[in-house]
Amino acid sequence: MPRILIVEDDPLIVDVLQIALRREGFTQVASAGTAKQALAAAAHEPFDLAILDIGLPDISGLEVAVALRRQTPDISILFLTARDSNADLLMGFGVGGDDYVTKPFDPLEVAARVRALLRRTAPVSEAPNRRYDFGRFEIRPDEGRLIVEGRDVPVPAREFQLLAFLAANRDTIHSASDIYRAVWGEDPIGTADQNTVSVHIHRLRNRIEPDPAHPTYLISIRGLGYKLVTPSEQVGQTAEAGVPVGAGTAR
Repeated sequence: MPRILIVEDDPLIVDVLQIALRREGFTQVASAGTAKQALAAAAHEPFDLAILDIGLPDISGLEVAVALRRQTPDISILFLTARDSNADLLMGFGVGGDDYVTKPFDPLEVAARVRALLRRTAPVSEAPNRRYDFGRFEIRPDEGRLIVEGRDVPVPAREFQLLAFLAANRDTIHSASDIYRAVWGEDPIGTADQNTVSVHIHRLRNRIEPDPAHPTYLISIRGLGYKLVTPSEQVGQTAEAGVPVGAGTAR
């Protein structure tokens, strides 16, 4: 049974979340009202998932996320936040968050997101030694590696799953909802999940694009979604090298 830690200083919110989670079958649910209590609990017993309020009374939940990730690298982190700006979301994902819910929230939505995070499904299934070469960067799904201009670039697991999914379905447009279903393994719940996809897309562009503000590999198609392609200036070079022209070659 997964072990869940709720880090929230409002006792009413804690009670509501505990009831919702236990009704969904999660019986090992602990709580902490401060960052100090949360870190002490996590040091005593590793947790599989933390529901983490960003606005804690002693230390920012963002700092707690960093510490929890250091203690338990595989822990899933679901942020509770009263803010939903892109800057806040980027900061949350940047310190290791996996998902977020804005206040006020439906406790059943939180329970659904917890279940999705704990599933830890592998949505991308690849043949052994499959590689995708996009010229500037290479994706090796079986090795969990992204190589950009000859150097390994660290990528969080969810971002890598998203990148591998787009590479496996290269040159094909995918809506944010379709991406969420494929990579997160659940139907999207409202616009928040679409925002989650867009934030992960933004972070991937910072890793693979020469100019993230003007992407040429991971592009947006207005009103339709996203796709991973080989820029036009790369296509001619690929053809001259004797490799079939396309949005990336799998070998």
